[in-house]
Amino acid sequence: MPPSADTAMAATVQQAKNWRRHIHQNPELQFAEHETAGFIAQRLQSFGLSTSRGLAETGVVAVIEGDGRPGPSIALRAEMDALPIEEQSNLPHRSRNPGVMHACGHDGHMAMLLAAASLLAASRDFPGRVVVFFQPSEEFGGGAKRMIDEGLLTEFPFDRVFSLHNMPGEAPGSLMTRTGPVMAAATTWDLVIDGKGAHAGWPHLGIDSISVAADFIQGCVNERSKLTRFQRLNLTHPLWRKGPRRSAVI
Repeated sequence: MPPSADTAMAATVQQAKNWRRHIHQNPELQFAEHETAGFIAQRLQSFGLSTSRGLAETGVVAVIEGDGRPGPSIALRAEMDALPIEEQSNLPHRSRNPGVMHACGHDGHMAMLLAAASLLAASRDFPGRVVVFFQPSEEFGGGAKRMIDEGLLTEFPFDRVFSLHNMPGEAPGSLMTRTGPVMAAATTWDLVIDGKGAHAGWPHLGIDSISVAADFIQGCVNERSKLTRFQRLNLTHPLWRKGPRRSAVI
């Protein structure tokens, strides 16, 4: 990399730090990332790019044309939403919005994608084109599907799409990947365990649903211990509901 490119990279890295801290200070929840989208669009426009806004309410898209050589259309994607968490820190760039925080690193993802867009727009030294898009509502889902349903793939067709997620604890500058699925998916489901009441003197005639639920949770924990570093089985936020009648002593 020539010295001029090194200088540009160093300047962009510093800008990305400033962008990340600004975004971190101003987190917004799913489908309400209006100020975030405005900030991103302004930065993209400062790189000389036209932006498209409005897909999935707050989505932002820009296209970076290459040097004219034929080539693929590659998409780079980042998500924009924060989490409903109160930030407990004394950092100068801590969240200004009570009860909302970028606790999953999306602020960093956006800053990295802005940095990539800045460098690509400045050089244009690649065939084909690059589509960069910023997606709302990743944390609680629906943002990607809504962007697709509202025309992302027809208005901005691309051959491949790439994204990444930060991994705290790994060495700075390292990039980790593998063949096959990488990131986990989350879902919500209901498990109904039907118990059977019994007299306190004859507990063996009943079915203790609490004991069955405890066995189920312990079984999940045991299965998780068998997995490798890149496999995950997490049972989080269990919500137990007793039946409509008063619980009996068993």
